[in-house]
Amino acid sequence: MLTAIETRHLTLYYGTFQALKEVTMQVASQTITAIIGPSGCGKSTLLRCFNRMNDVIEGVRITGRVVIHGEDILQPQADLVRLRKQVGMVFQRPNPFPLSIAENLTFGPRVHQMRAARQDRAWVADCLQAVELWDALKDRLHNSALHLSLEQQQRLCIARALSVEPEILLMDEPCSALDPVSTAKIEELMYRLKERYTIVIVTHNMQQAARVSDEAGFMLLGELVECGPTTQLFTTPHDQRTEDYITGRFG
Repeated sequence: MLTAIETRHLTLYYGTFQALKEVTMQVASQTITAIIGPSGCGKSTLLRCFNRMNDVIEGVRITGRVVIHGEDILQPQADLVRLRKQVGMVFQRPNPFPLSIAENLTFGPRVHQMRAARQDRAWVADCLQAVELWDALKDRLHNSALHLSLEQQQRLCIARALSVEPEILLMDEPCSALDPVSTAKIEELMYRLKERYTIVIVTHNMQQAARVSDEAGFMLLGELVECGPTTQLFTTPHDQRTEDYITGRFG
C-alpha cells in the first residue's frame, strides 16, 4: 500500500512548550487514519503539521520531516498554495463562507485558477453529489450557506474542500458539533470518500475511531505512543498506556 504521509522525528514547540515529541508515523493512501488521545495531547497540532497551518501561530518552531508523496513539506521552498490545495481541511465547527451555497464551491477553484468549466452549475452539482446534498439543495444554490442546518453546513464544508481536488482530507473533530444522527451520516460519507481520498481524522470519540478508521494512533503528552491497525490497537495494544486510555483508566 502506498504511503501518503510520513513524519520523521517531528518535534514542535509553541515558544518553550514542547507540543510534539519526535513523532514518526506513516499514513497509507486511501485509508482513514484516526488520531486519538486526551485533550491537549497534540492531536490537532499534529494534524495541522500536514498542511503547515501551524505556520500562522507566532513562536512556533518545528524540526523533523513531514513527507507527502515524496516531498518534504517543511522545506523553505515548499509551495504552500499548492500544498493547501493538495491537503484539504475540515474543522471542528462548520465554517461556511458568508456567501451563497454555489459561491462556497466555486471560491476555491477561482483562487487556484482552475479551468473555468469548474465554476459552472455542473461542477457545483458534482461537488454536492459527492457529499449527497445535491437533491436537497439544487433549487437553493443562490441561498446563503449560513441558513443550512449544522449537518448540511459541515457537508458543504467537506464539499468545499473537495472542490479543488485534494489528495488528502484532514478532519479535526468534524462531528463534535453534531447530534448522533448527523454524526452517523458524516461517518457514512467518510466511508465513501476514502475510495478516492486519504483521510486523517482527529477525534475524542473512541467509538467513532473504532467505527470509521482503518489505522489509529494514540497520542499522550505530545508523544505518539503507538500506531497501527485499528482493530489491533483497540484489542491488543502494545503499550500499557494505550490500554489504560482505551479502558477508561484515564483521559
